[in-house]
Amino acid sequence: MFRTEIIPQPFPVTINVKDKILTTGSCFSDTIGKQLYESKFPVLVNPFGVAYNPFSIHKVLRYGLHNQVVPDHTYLESQELFANYDFHSSFSSLKKSETASKLKEVIGGVHYFLKETKWLLITYGTAWVYERKDTGDIVSNCHKMPATNFTKSLLSRKKILESFGEFYEDLNSFNPGCHIILTVSPVRHLKETLSLNSVSKSALRLACQTITETFRNTFYFPSYEIMLDDLRDYRFYKPDMIHPSEVAEEYIWNRFSDCCFDETTRHFIKKWKTVLTSLQHRPFQPQTLSHQNFLKATLKQLEELKNTINVTKEIEFVKSQLT
Repeated sequence: MFRTEIIPQPFPVTINVKDKILTTGSCFSDTIGKQLYESKFPVLVNPFGVAYNPFSIHKVLRYGLHNQVVPDHTYLESQELFANYDFHSSFSSLKKSETASKLKEVIGGVHYFLKETKWLLITYGTAWVYERKDTGDIVSNCHKMPATNFTKSLLSRKKILESFGEFYEDLNSFNPGCHIILTVSPVRHLKETLSLNSVSKSALRLACQTITETFRNTFYFPSYEIMLDDLRDYRFYKPDMIHPSEVAEEYIWNRFSDCCFDETTRHFIKKWKTVLTSLQHRPFQPQTLSHQNFLKATLKQLEELKNTINVTKEIEFVKSQLT
């Protein structure tokens, strides 16, 4: 044995491929969300854009739960664009009204999606936060405003728990059947220095442990630990030495699948991977008999899956290539 292998214990309640899932938080929630989407889960992937600290993540989720209008004082103008301190810069526009319209649309969409969401995956990235000096509000994004406008601090376990508790109470009233999976992002925040990144991750991990011990239907998946202790090698990082490589992402996804999915779903994912590979095949001569037989075999596989997932587009695509 030349490595410490981490095999997470299966959750007592598992995910089915038909369960609605919402992912939110740091860019790692994009990674897992993309895998869920490609595996045909009914998933909404990080709709508010990337957010890193727990307080801001809980805040935008509560916007969604209440279908709330974003307060006027959270908007700002930076580099000729109107943005919002609570949201990612992808919502920025040349006009404030356009930014507000984008936010209203996404909040409304999340509101209705959350009504039937079975699983909520939250990825915390950092416990370091920036507070506006003029209002005292914690921001999700500084939008390149002067550093002198903010005060930097570390969220304590108590503050994270209080913030989560308020969000959890709202979620439990709105959708009591929703389960929450917490994870700490394996992405390193070198901006804070490696030493302070360790402090931050420790604060997040301790908060997650307390949350899962305190609140019903909350679980923890150790993506951070898998990256740190199982994949202990820089070959599992991208060239920036910060983000996990595609190999690492696939490895963590497989661990996630083993831990969180029911047996039927795991079996489906293996079958779907084979079908997906077939769909991605691009022949030089599509009219040949061998490829036409290949398409018919793929179509048969899709027909067998249509009662489990929506494969209407895929069936139409294969049929369009048949002569």
